[in-house]
Amino acid sequence: MIYSLNGIIVERDSEKIAVDLGDIAYEVFVPRPEEFLLGEKTKVYIHEVLTQDDHYLAGFQTKLEKDAFQSLIQVKGIGPKTALSALSGTTPELLFQAIENSDAKYLKKLPGIGPKAASQIILDLQGKLVQEEPKKEGKNFPEVRAGLKSLGFKAKEIDDAIALLGDQKLSDDEALRLALRSLRKDR
Repeated sequence: MIYSLNGIIVERDSEKIAVDLGDIAYEVFVPRPEEFLLGEKTKVYIHEVLTQDDHYLAGFQTKLEKDAFQSLIQVKGIGPKTALSALSGTTPELLFQAIENSDAKYLKKLPGIGPKAASQIILDLQGKLVQEEPKKEGKNFPEVRAGLKSLGFKAKEIDDAIALLGDQKLSDDEALRLALRSLRKDR
């Protein structure tokens, strides 16, 4: 099994990217291809999908996003393509929060998720998701905070978005991208 790929993003379209590892490039289906920058060296967490009819790689920017995908595909009636589509419309943190709060209305807004699927996700996953609490001693991301403030976000919104990053080892660019995604979903 492939755990992750470290390589340069050489191609990108509406549903997948190509990660060049030097002698070989892998095609990887991802929830939000637009967040992968062409020419950038990136770590992509991988889940290999192998079914009777399909064989492909699904990729994620964070381990938590990969965990969210793997949780979704355990739900009755949710396949890998539906899970990828659903993740294109949310963050793992917001997804987990909606599941724990039985927020079917939020889940139904996700691409590919209808009323039956939303109910099944809550039924199958509620109380079973393990989320690590953000640690206070984690990186404070002062440059990210300043950038978000200059974009007009309020201090409380910025604090909440930074708290969702937890103790992940992220560059300021990665932290800013994830914080903006979180803030964009809240508006």
